[in-house]
Amino acid sequence: MTTLAKPNMKLALGAGAAFVLLAAMALDIRVVRIGSDADAVPGSFSAAVYGRTEFPKVQQAVESRAVDATVLAAAIAKDQAAAEKQYGIAADAGPEFAVRFAGKAGSQDSGVYDVAIPGLPDPVHVSVQTGPAITGTDLRDGAGTISFGQFSNQIDYQNAGSALNKEMKKDVLSKVDVANLTGKQVSVVGVFQLTDPGSWVVTPVKLDVR
Repeated sequence: MTTLAKPNMKLALGAGAAFVLLAAMALDIRVVRIGSDADAVPGSFSAAVYGRTEFPKVQQAVESRAVDATVLAAAIAKDQAAAEKQYGIAADAGPEFAVRFAGKAGSQDSGVYDVAIPGLPDPVHVSVQTGPAITGTDLRDGAGTISFGQFSNQIDYQNAGSALNKEMKKDVLSKVDVANLTGKQVSVVGVFQLTDPGSWVVTPVKLDVR
């Protein structure tokens, strides 16, 4: 008589348990894109999240403080210290001013356009950044709502400035044909640091072509 081999129950049970474990692991796995919100360590600073959540607040703060360029230029020319006290926000390299103006976009150099503003005194030269590179930390420093004490370290503070610039490009500049502004009428709200009273390089929070 032929004797049939009995299945090894321990092996069968072990294989079944391994299968269940692998299935559970597969269900628990998720793909996380580097740099996404999910990639951030809990409690750590996420530049992407900061830029997205804080730029609308910065935009609103700058708009609420923005002074007409002709009014601001006259105030600075009359008494710079008084203008800084009335309209400016103190910063390391010079006060930050929120400004609004409309004018004709002229020539550009590396994405920085000259803007001819009616009624602005001749010695004052105004330009606006349109990228691709947005330099400086004017959005961070000129909002009047952000300070170093809100961050854990200098790196996070610096990254916050870069994050705001990136979000502004995505939210504001991406909606404008910034490569072809020469000769067009533009309306700008933005912020600049006064290091030279005769030269304002404005980082926009709003830029409209008319």
